[in-house]
Amino acid sequence: MRGTDLEERMRVTVAGAGIVGLSSAYRLVEAGHDVTVVAASPPGESTSAVAGGVLYPPGRGGDERVVRWTAASLAVFRGQDAPGVRFRRGRVLLAAGEPDPQWLPAVDDAVRDGDRVEFTTAVVDTPVYLDWLLSRVGALGVRIEYRPLTSLSGLDADVVVNAAGLGAGRLAGDGSMVPVGGQVVHLTDPGLPEFVVDQTGPGVTYVIPHGSHVVCGGTEEPGRADTDPNPAVTADILHRCRALEPRLADAEVLRSVVGLRPSRRAVRLERVGDVVHCYGHGGAGITLAWGCAADVAELVTAG
Repeated sequence: MRGTDLEERMRVTVAGAGIVGLSSAYRLVEAGHDVTVVAASPPGESTSAVAGGVLYPPGRGGDERVVRWTAASLAVFRGQDAPGVRFRRGRVLLAAGEPDPQWLPAVDDAVRDGDRVEFTTAVVDTPVYLDWLLSRVGALGVRIEYRPLTSLSGLDADVVVNAAGLGAGRLAGDGSMVPVGGQVVHLTDPGLPEFVVDQTGPGVTYVIPHGSHVVCGGTEEPGRADTDPNPAVTADILHRCRALEPRLADAEVLRSVVGLRPSRRAVRLERVGDVVHCYGHGGAGITLAWGCAADVAELVTAG
């Protein structure tokens, strides 16, 4: 990589073609930069494509940036009129006595009633949306290259954005990155009007309708390395989700899929020399991507 006058158009290589990489590429080309995306595989094969797609930050972490990033992402989805995106009302069930979630200010018209929170948010059919976003960045002039990256050095770019998901830790030499397996089951949608997420158990159970199918989950398996669905886990997910939403009792099972979430104690978003790191979103990539992409573009442009 070589230095350049930051007032000039810069050549930027984005490592990664999941939701974080593509949204970052969009914001960078929008800012006037010359952008290339390099990824080992197409967006449809990324972890983003397996996500349930309901926008709100899962977990109970203390990273205050997620509220800003979530609100920014929701604003983008609201203004895009993109295929695969619908705004739906739904509910999150909290453990008894749990305080208001940190993310509550980021979502629209939230109402808490006892240990349930109801609100309206974006529900994203991620494979459909990723196809659209890939076509949009291509139309804006972003070049897409599918090849494995073993290093962030030696690239023909002024700045590199490390948004390679699970591979980002290896590229950055960051041993804190951990794959967290998540298995989901797709069922036919009987016409469910809202999503529901149950956080009252040791894990999280969720039912997210997309019209053509329902994403039911899920699991949290730190250190998992394979993406082969486990039939016993499929049966457990079906049991939990049908108990949560009885209207799924006769819904047909379409498929089971597994994704490996790129997890870290906190999202890393910072510039180090000529590299902007943006990774460690865990299961919240769809939720945080557009908010993070704005920060990425600012770091690249400002230096």
